[in-house]
Amino acid sequence: MLGLRTALLTVPLAIAGVLGSTAPAQAATPAHDSKPTSLTCQGRGIDRAAKVHYRTETFVKAPLRTIWDLQTDVEAWPSWQNPAIPVTMKRLDHGPLRERSRFQWTIPVPPGMPYPPGDVTIVSTVRQLQPGKCLRWTGPLDGPGGMHIDGVHVWNFVKVRGGVIVRTEESHTGPQVDKDVPGSTAMLGQGLEIWLKDLKKAAENR
Repeated sequence: MLGLRTALLTVPLAIAGVLGSTAPAQAATPAHDSKPTSLTCQGRGIDRAAKVHYRTETFVKAPLRTIWDLQTDVEAWPSWQNPAIPVTMKRLDHGPLRERSRFQWTIPVPPGMPYPPGDVTIVSTVRQLQPGKCLRWTGPLDGPGGMHIDGVHVWNFVKVRGGVIVRTEESHTGPQVDKDVPGSTAMLGQGLEIWLKDLKKAAENR
């Protein structure tokens, strides 16, 4: 639960925010402040009670099918994303991504982080999916030293003239993020902005 580069562990954690980011925390603007209405997929959205949540969007000049295929081919994400921390993606089932599909993120804790050495693992479960329209997954992040974050991630795809508007929103809860809400929100924002940037580039270059 959470896209994959600097703050990629977004639960799907664009999380390297929690582990450590290569960009300054203030680089992300909390877009959700100006967009109070949450995104939904089949009526379900993020955890609105979460202290840490972020919403953003971008226009992608590419066919909807191309964008959807990139976003739902989980194991191929590393081929078009450029994580600051190596990430291994593994589907835990087979066939097209669908409701109840599960996938696992494995991320090594970088040296010098304030956590014991080891791997962070996220097991994401697709809760809602409407082909070409929306996608929502949830999943816990667990790591060494008792690290635990729960995340919810929603994606909307809206076909418009000349391309597609891709919107995404994510929430995180847990002691590691709740204790530093401004910084946690900024790092989550960095991860989502980079994910959208990479998705846009990959889709428009196909």
